[in-house]
Amino acid sequence: MKRHNLVGCLACVLGLATISFGQAIPTASRVGQIQAGIGGFVLNPDFGQSDIQGLTFYADFDFAQRLGAEGEIHYSLRTPSNVRENTYFAGPRYIVRHKKLDGYAKALFGVGHFNLQQGNIINANTGTYFAYALGAGAELQASRHIHVRLIDFEAQKWPGFATSGLSPYLFTAGVAWVFR
Repeated sequence: MKRHNLVGCLACVLGLATISFGQAIPTASRVGQIQAGIGGFVLNPDFGQSDIQGLTFYADFDFAQRLGAEGEIHYSLRTPSNVRENTYFAGPRYIVRHKKLDGYAKALFGVGHFNLQQGNIINANTGTYFAYALGAGAELQASRHIHVRLIDFEAQKWPGFATSGLSPYLFTAGVAWVFR
């Protein structure tokens, strides 16, 4: 009988240890990783014959090992045929990490601003439209705080543009600072 009481008391003490608050809370855990970057892009506008070149500003927040969110702005600078296609996107991204190389896929949603002006004549399609993009890319972790975006590809769709929509695609390369 004493042996059963001893085993019972030991089981109770060990059972209470799981709900006790005797362990310290980790002090160096991080909620996520944020990076902000700038890059250059080349866009096939799907309107006109010349490629558009410009700047991309982007920010990523990776809140889990493989999941994150991205926001980006594409701003046209060099427009040989006077066509500007600026976009403002945000959406989720899925990351696959392998040593210092990160591959990712993303789905972005937002708006695109189309502008075509020849002299004083403004094209009737000039305006802001809903747009979305599916993309993928690769980044290299050059150092603890610097990531190099080797390539980023986006296939955009502007469904409300004119009669059949607009389907530009673009390539981006850039560099980002990682806040840890």
